[in-house]
Amino acid sequence: MADTLHTTDAFASLLAPRSVAVIGASDDVTRIGGRPLRYMREGGFAGRIFPVNPKRETVQGLPAFADVAALPEVPDTAILALPAAATLAAVEACVAKGLRSAVVFSAGFAETGAEGVALQARIAAVAREGGLRLLGPNCLGVMNPGAGWYGTFSVVLDGELMQSGPVGIVSQSGAYGSHLAHLARARGMGISQWVTTGNEMDISLAEALEHVIARPETKVVMAYAEGIHDGDRFRAALETARELGKAVIFTKTGRTDVGAKAAASHTAALAGSDAVFDAVLRQYGVHRALTTPEQLDVAYAAARGHYPESERVGIFTMSGGFGIQLADDCAAAGLDVAPMPEDAQAELKAMLPYASPVNPVDATAQAVSDMSILTAYVKAMMERGGYDMFSAILGTGPASRSFASPLLAALKAGLDGHDDRIRGLTMSAPRDVVAEYEAEGFLVYEDGAALANAFGALARFRKGFARADAALAPAPRVDLPAGPVSEAAAKVILGRAGIRFPGERLARTGEEAAVAAAAVGFPAVLKICSPDILHKTEVGGVALDIRTAQAAREATEAMLARVAEACPDARIEGVLVAPMIGGGVETIVGVHDDPGFGPVVMFGLGGIFVEVLKDVTFRAAPFGVEEAHRMIREIRGFPLLEGARGAQPADVDALARLLSDLSRFAAAHADRIAGIDLNPVRVMPEGEGVVALDALLVMKEEDHG
Repeated sequence: MADTLHTTDAFASLLAPRSVAVIGASDDVTRIGGRPLRYMREGGFAGRIFPVNPKRETVQGLPAFADVAALPEVPDTAILALPAAATLAAVEACVAKGLRSAVVFSAGFAETGAEGVALQARIAAVAREGGLRLLGPNCLGVMNPGAGWYGTFSVVLDGELMQSGPVGIVSQSGAYGSHLAHLARARGMGISQWVTTGNEMDISLAEALEHVIARPETKVVMAYAEGIHDGDRFRAALETARELGKAVIFTKTGRTDVGAKAAASHTAALAGSDAVFDAVLRQYGVHRALTTPEQLDVAYAAARGHYPESERVGIFTMSGGFGIQLADDCAAAGLDVAPMPEDAQAELKAMLPYASPVNPVDATAQAVSDMSILTAYVKAMMERGGYDMFSAILGTGPASRSFASPLLAALKAGLDGHDDRIRGLTMSAPRDVVAEYEAEGFLVYEDGAALANAFGALARFRKGFARADAALAPAPRVDLPAGPVSEAAAKVILGRAGIRFPGERLARTGEEAAVAAAAVGFPAVLKICSPDILHKTEVGGVALDIRTAQAAREATEAMLARVAEACPDARIEGVLVAPMIGGGVETIVGVHDDPGFGPVVMFGLGGIFVEVLKDVTFRAAPFGVEEAHRMIREIRGFPLLEGARGAQPADVDALARLLSDLSRFAAAHADRIAGIDLNPVRVMPEGEGVVALDALLVMKEEDHG
């Protein structure tokens, strides 16, 4: 508890300090050591600023100090605007003074090679031992515009500081973080906190997210990452955002990277790191933006803190073509472009016979010459359409200043009394006109697809916020063997996790196999059972469609001889004799030990769907049955489980329970299990459950050092 409190206090000193030391302070306001001082003074920082420069008595009009030890008090935080070679001594001085946090601007550490790695590690150790939290190195720092705190040298602040507001920005890249801040400012979005983490010698992006999300002034967060180093903390931060109803919009590089592959597990070959990251974002209701404009567009909408109750959107237009285009965009974004009720359509048609009052509701250019028609149509949409989101296509109309004001007044009159609805516009106009519309509660976009995508994101955020707590305790631990395990042993272990397998028998001789096959029923399947043979078919270790006891005897004897010759050093436990099970829908389920997020469960349809189409999805373990249902519905082949073309629906509830149970088991044994494959898993008709036919359990190598 004490460590948690210390961490929280230290981070508070970084986000909202009351006093700051600038080590390496410069009189030159264009230098790295001069910009933070200039920005803080221009921004009205109310705290105490202590420039540290042994060569000067004053810096930018403030009394300077020769070193950290000479400071008259212990500052809340420090800015280290120094070369890499001078950073270790400065960190040691901060520790000796008793500081709680510091920002390290300099590059020249782990990103430069072995010497830089060693220096960074030494600095991190000194800081850790002294209780000093470090942001960076190789970062652009931190800012809190509401407090006038600018612990950064970013040139994005030259000429215009940031306005305070509800948007937090957390970025591993300082350049991208500055780019986002610049674009957000141009869009009229205020910033709550801005944190760039750089090399993450100490403070990670996950921890920065955690603290920025927790700040009450933050309502939405834009984040950027190249990789995640603390998966558990990252997931916890995203879950906190979901519980608090704060939208997170994420951009990450590496979408085309297939990630590392593990030779022993087929699942791992499919679990590209970016696919897993993408799935984790979906799991926690985060919007992943594929472009910077998309990230800004969604954050701009979410910054209002207002989310729709449903996906229903009404589209008002005075141009049929534009209306159809926006309807397509909305449908592609997952929104419901539901038609107006027929009686309402008839009333609007009576008012304007050549209009199209369905949805989009097209009042034609007549609404331009008679604004009362526009108001009446919009009012009818709000009162009769049942739309939680309203969008209007205004085109270049508002660019005319003589037209912009009456158009805004007509829209407001139609929307009067419906402030609970999301309202958006597509239009082209000067920035001051756009600001007038925004001041009346409108979200303004130039592009219809951008508006539709943002509306779709708002609807998904609302669903995510409404979910029950996503946290789930792992399953109880069980004793696991050391080293490789055979299929028979794997099935015993996984059976304890609730996984259902066919009734099987282990036979050591041909005669035992004949008896076993008669007991389990014909046709039967024979599989070599060895902890040392992962790929049975490659050594002739599988025989299918065994229909008599004599066939079982002969096939077993031949298999044992064949495998002994192919794998003379393998430990052979015998031959598994199982009934051949058909029917149902063939799926694949597995667990992959992801380097960032630990155990990750994979699910997909079997056969060509997984081998060729890669129609799979992932979730970080553990997760509950509801999340498993969402996971199942993500694959393109889900209609086959629903009962496509008259087929009987599959037991999706049982499949969801299997996925959740396996996730809890994997989470409980994350330190021991490297991978699990259940392939195939047959999902039987509704009410008949699921059965896993084959099982592979790969254990982690034990650390004996």
